[in-house]
Amino acid sequence: MFSKSKIHEPGNKAGTETDKHAGSAPPPPPRPASSEFAPSTSPRVKPSPSVLSSDLTVTGNLKTSGDIQIEGVVEGDIRAHLLTVGESATIKGEIIADDVVVNGRVVGRVRGLKVRLTSTARVEGDIIHKTIAIESGAHFEGSVQRQDDPLQTGQGTPKLAPPRAEAAAAPGAPETK
Repeated sequence: MFSKSKIHEPGNKAGTETDKHAGSAPPPPPRPASSEFAPSTSPRVKPSPSVLSSDLTVTGNLKTSGDIQIEGVVEGDIRAHLLTVGESATIKGEIIADDVVVNGRVVGRVRGLKVRLTSTARVEGDIIHKTIAIESGAHFEGSVQRQDDPLQTGQGTPKLAPPRAEAAAAPGAPETK
């Protein structure tokens, strides 16, 4: 029977032994290839967001490259890719995220590429954004500023430099009197 299969494939008569080795060679590469792709496919699959429940109070800063959903209380700064502030949540600190959805209370500055305040949001602080949406019923006290790169925090430093220069000039003025 094997000789018949060789007859049906006349060009492979000399290479049948090579084909047998080649036939066994392809199965091992898919196994390593699949194991090689497994770690690279794992990061491609978006992990579920970290959730801080309503009975949890965190004192300190939170930083992640992933998503966070907060239902409890956070007293500290938060950096994330997507931050969702739940209706029962309270955040006292600065928020820096690509996407920010506020359903609850935030006391502090909000920096985000996309910022959305829903009808249940209560924000006390400045919002620096690229795009913003404020639903009817949202409570907001503060200023709103649009920037092309709101996540960059170094832009506030040059604004502080001139007052320091003026403060340095003020002590010099009394000395000349």
